[in-house]
Amino acid sequence: METVATQLTEKAARDYQLVCLAREKGDEKAFSDLLKMYREPLYLMLLKMTNDPVEADDLTIEAFGKAFRSLHLYTPTHAFSTWLFTIASNNCIDHIRKKRLQTVSINNMYNNVDEEQNEIQIASTNPNPEEEFITEQRIKIMREAVQLLKPRYKKLVEMRYFEELSYEEISEKLDLPLGTVKAQLFRARDLLYNLLKNRKDLI
Repeated sequence: METVATQLTEKAARDYQLVCLAREKGDEKAFSDLLKMYREPLYLMLLKMTNDPVEADDLTIEAFGKAFRSLHLYTPTHAFSTWLFTIASNNCIDHIRKKRLQTVSINNMYNNVDEEQNEIQIASTNPNPEEEFITEQRIKIMREAVQLLKPRYKKLVEMRYFEELSYEEISEKLDLPLGTVKAQLFRARDLLYNLLKNRKDLI
Protein backbone atom coordinates (compact mmCIF):
# COMPACT_ATOMS: atom_id res chain seq x y z
CA MET A 1 0.00 0.00 0.00
CA GLU A 2 2.83 2.43 0.84
CA THR A 3 4.44 1.97 -2.61
CA VAL A 4 1.12 2.60 -4.32
CA ALA A 5 0.33 5.60 -2.12
CA THR A 6 3.60 7.38 -3.01
CA GLN A 7 2.56 7.35 -6.68
CA LEU A 8 -0.77 9.08 -6.01
CA THR A 9 -1.73 12.68 -5.41
CA GLU A 10 -2.34 13.66 -1.79
CA LYS A 11 -6.11 13.50 -2.26
CA ALA A 12 -6.01 10.17 -4.12
CA ALA A 13 -3.67 8.70 -1.49
CA ARG A 14 -6.04 9.79 1.29
CA ASP A 15 -8.98 8.17 -0.52
CA TYR A 16 -7.01 4.97 -1.13
CA GLN A 17 -6.13 4.76 2.54
CA LEU A 18 -9.82 5.06 3.44
CA VAL A 19 -10.73 2.41 0.85
CA CYS A 20 -8.17 0.02 2.33
CA LEU A 21 -9.49 0.59 5.86
CA ALA A 22 -13.06 0.08 4.68
CA ARG A 23 -12.56 -3.12 2.68
CA GLU A 24 -9.85 -4.78 4.77
CA LYS A 25 -10.99 -3.87 8.27
CA GLY A 26 -14.63 -2.94 7.75
CA ASP A 27 -13.87 0.45 9.28
CA GLU A 28 -17.22 2.23 9.62
CA LYS A 29 -15.58 5.67 9.92
CA ALA A 30 -13.77 5.09 6.62
CA PHE A 31 -17.07 4.31 4.90
CA SER A 32 -18.62 7.37 6.53
CA ASP A 33 -15.74 9.65 5.49
CA LEU A 34 -15.97 8.52 1.86
CA LEU A 35 -19.71 9.10 1.92
CA LYS A 36 -19.39 12.57 3.41
CA MET A 37 -16.72 13.65 0.94
CA TYR A 38 -18.48 12.56 -2.23
CA ARG A 39 -22.21 12.48 -1.52
CA GLU A 40 -22.85 16.11 -2.45
CA PRO A 41 -20.80 16.25 -5.71
CA LEU A 42 -22.19 12.87 -6.73
CA TYR A 43 -25.74 14.05 -6.09
CA LEU A 44 -25.17 17.22 -8.14
CA MET A 45 -23.87 15.17 -11.09
CA LEU A 46 -26.87 12.83 -10.94
CA LEU A 47 -29.25 15.77 -10.59
CA LYS A 48 -27.91 17.17 -13.88
CA MET A 49 -28.42 13.78 -15.51
CA THR A 50 -31.95 13.15 -14.23
CA ASN A 51 -33.27 16.67 -13.58
CA ASP A 52 -35.18 15.09 -10.67
CA PRO A 53 -34.05 15.68 -7.04
CA VAL A 54 -35.78 12.56 -5.71
CA GLU A 55 -34.31 10.28 -8.36
CA ALA A 56 -30.89 11.88 -7.97
CA ASP A 57 -30.98 11.25 -4.22
CA ASP A 58 -32.04 7.62 -4.67
CA LEU A 59 -29.40 7.03 -7.34
CA THR A 60 -26.74 8.57 -5.09
CA ILE A 61 -27.53 6.01 -2.40
CA GLU A 62 -27.55 3.21 -4.98
CA ALA A 63 -24.17 4.30 -6.35
CA PHE A 64 -22.53 4.24 -2.93
CA GLY A 65 -24.13 0.87 -2.23
CA LYS A 66 -22.75 -0.61 -5.45
CA ALA A 67 -19.33 0.95 -4.90
CA PHE A 68 -19.03 -0.22 -1.30
CA ARG A 69 -20.08 -3.75 -2.25
CA SER A 70 -17.42 -3.76 -4.99
CA LEU A 71 -14.50 -2.24 -3.09
CA HIS A 72 -12.57 -5.50 -3.54
CA LEU A 73 -12.52 -4.71 -7.29
CA TYR A 74 -11.09 -1.21 -6.90
CA THR A 75 -7.45 -0.65 -7.83
CA PRO A 76 -5.67 2.72 -7.53
CA THR A 77 -4.87 2.93 -11.25
CA HIS A 78 -7.58 5.59 -11.20
CA ALA A 79 -8.66 7.91 -8.39
CA PHE A 80 -11.40 6.52 -6.18
CA SER A 81 -13.58 9.51 -7.09
CA THR A 82 -13.25 8.68 -10.81
CA TRP A 83 -14.17 5.05 -10.14
CA LEU A 84 -17.13 6.05 -7.96
CA PHE A 85 -18.46 8.61 -10.43
CA THR A 86 -18.17 6.07 -13.27
CA ILE A 87 -20.27 3.58 -11.30
CA ALA A 88 -22.84 6.29 -10.53
CA SER A 89 -22.96 7.51 -14.14
CA ASN A 90 -23.39 4.02 -15.60
CA ASN A 91 -26.07 3.17 -13.04
CA CYS A 92 -27.92 6.39 -13.84
CA ILE A 93 -27.75 5.73 -17.60
CA ASP A 94 -29.20 2.24 -17.01
CA HIS A 95 -31.95 3.76 -14.88
CA ILE A 96 -32.86 6.34 -17.53
CA ARG A 97 -32.80 3.67 -20.24
CA LYS A 98 -35.19 1.46 -18.24
CA LYS A 99 -37.55 4.38 -17.75
CA ARG A 100 -37.65 5.07 -21.47
CA LEU A 101 -38.41 1.42 -22.19
CA GLN A 102 -41.33 1.45 -19.83
CA THR A 103 -44.33 2.02 -22.12
CA VAL A 104 -47.13 1.36 -19.66
CA SER A 105 -48.07 3.25 -16.53
CA ILE A 106 -47.46 1.90 -13.06
CA ASN A 107 -51.22 1.51 -12.62
CA ASN A 108 -51.60 -0.59 -15.77
CA MET A 109 -48.65 -2.71 -14.83
CA TYR A 110 -50.15 -3.59 -11.49
CA ASN A 111 -53.53 -4.28 -13.06
CA ASN A 112 -52.07 -6.67 -15.63
CA VAL A 113 -49.18 -8.39 -13.88
CA ASP A 114 -49.47 -10.72 -10.93
CA GLU A 115 -48.14 -8.50 -8.18
CA GLU A 116 -46.91 -11.42 -6.14
CA GLN A 117 -44.28 -12.12 -8.81
CA ASN A 118 -42.73 -8.73 -8.08
CA GLU A 119 -42.69 -9.01 -4.29
CA ILE A 120 -40.19 -10.65 -1.98
CA GLN A 121 -41.89 -13.64 -0.42
CA ILE A 122 -41.07 -14.27 3.23
CA ALA A 123 -43.95 -16.49 4.34
CA SER A 124 -44.79 -20.14 3.81
CA THR A 125 -47.88 -22.32 4.36
CA ASN A 126 -47.88 -24.72 7.33
CA PRO A 127 -44.14 -24.46 7.94
CA ASN A 128 -42.21 -27.06 9.89
CA PRO A 129 -39.80 -25.91 12.67
CA GLU A 130 -36.91 -25.52 10.22
CA GLU A 131 -39.04 -23.53 7.79
CA GLU A 132 -40.32 -21.38 10.66
CA PHE A 133 -36.74 -20.56 11.66
CA ILE A 134 -35.80 -19.71 8.06
CA THR A 135 -38.90 -17.53 7.73
CA GLU A 136 -38.11 -15.71 10.98
CA GLN A 137 -34.57 -15.06 9.76
CA ARG A 138 -35.84 -13.71 6.45
CA ILE A 139 -38.29 -11.42 8.23
CA LYS A 140 -35.48 -10.16 10.47
CA ILE A 141 -33.22 -9.49 7.48
CA MET A 142 -36.09 -7.80 5.64
CA ARG A 143 -36.86 -5.52 8.61
CA GLU A 144 -33.18 -4.58 8.90
CA ALA A 145 -33.10 -3.67 5.21
CA VAL A 146 -36.31 -1.64 5.51
CA GLN A 147 -34.65 0.47 8.22
CA LEU A 148 -32.11 1.61 5.60
CA LEU A 149 -34.80 3.07 3.34
CA LYS A 150 -35.74 6.72 3.31
CA PRO A 151 -38.61 7.54 5.71
CA ARG A 152 -41.21 7.87 2.94
CA TYR A 153 -40.35 4.44 1.53
CA LYS A 154 -39.94 2.85 4.95
CA LYS A 155 -43.42 3.95 6.01
CA LEU A 156 -45.04 2.63 2.84
CA VAL A 157 -43.29 -0.75 3.06
CA GLU A 158 -44.22 -1.15 6.72
CA MET A 159 -47.87 -0.33 6.05
CA ARG A 160 -48.09 -2.59 3.00
CA TYR A 161 -46.12 -5.65 4.11
CA PHE A 162 -45.98 -5.57 7.90
CA GLU A 163 -49.41 -4.07 8.63
CA GLU A 164 -50.83 -5.72 5.47
CA LEU A 165 -52.88 -2.70 4.44
CA SER A 166 -54.28 -2.46 0.93
CA TYR A 167 -53.12 0.20 -1.53
CA GLU A 168 -56.45 1.96 -1.03
CA GLU A 169 -56.07 1.99 2.76
CA ILE A 170 -52.54 3.36 2.51
CA SER A 171 -53.69 6.01 0.05
CA GLU A 172 -56.43 7.09 2.45
CA LYS A 173 -54.27 7.06 5.58
CA LEU A 174 -51.43 9.03 4.00
CA ASP A 175 -53.70 11.24 1.88
CA LEU A 176 -51.75 10.31 -1.26
CA PRO A 177 -53.07 9.53 -4.76
CA LEU A 178 -53.36 5.79 -5.36
CA GLY A 179 -50.99 5.97 -8.32
CA THR A 180 -48.36 7.69 -6.15
CA VAL A 181 -48.63 4.95 -3.52
CA LYS A 182 -48.14 2.23 -6.15
CA ALA A 183 -45.27 4.05 -7.85
CA GLN A 184 -43.40 4.69 -4.60
CA LEU A 185 -43.92 1.12 -3.41
CA PHE A 186 -42.57 -0.10 -6.73
CA ARG A 187 -39.50 2.08 -6.20
CA ALA A 188 -39.15 0.90 -2.59
CA ARG A 189 -39.21 -2.75 -3.68
CA ASP A 190 -36.53 -2.01 -6.27
CA LEU A 191 -34.33 -0.42 -3.60
CA LEU A 192 -34.93 -3.37 -1.25
CA TYR A 193 -34.03 -5.80 -4.00
CA ASN A 194 -30.70 -4.04 -4.53
CA LEU A 195 -30.03 -4.16 -0.78
CA LEU A 196 -30.91 -7.84 -0.45
CA LYS A 197 -29.82 -9.45 -3.71
CA ASN A 198 -26.35 -10.34 -2.44
CA ARG A 199 -27.65 -11.90 0.79
CA LYS A 200 -27.13 -15.63 0.31
CA ASP A 201 -28.98 -16.29 3.59
CA LEU A 202 -32.24 -15.30 1.86
CA ILE A 203 -32.02 -18.21 -0.57
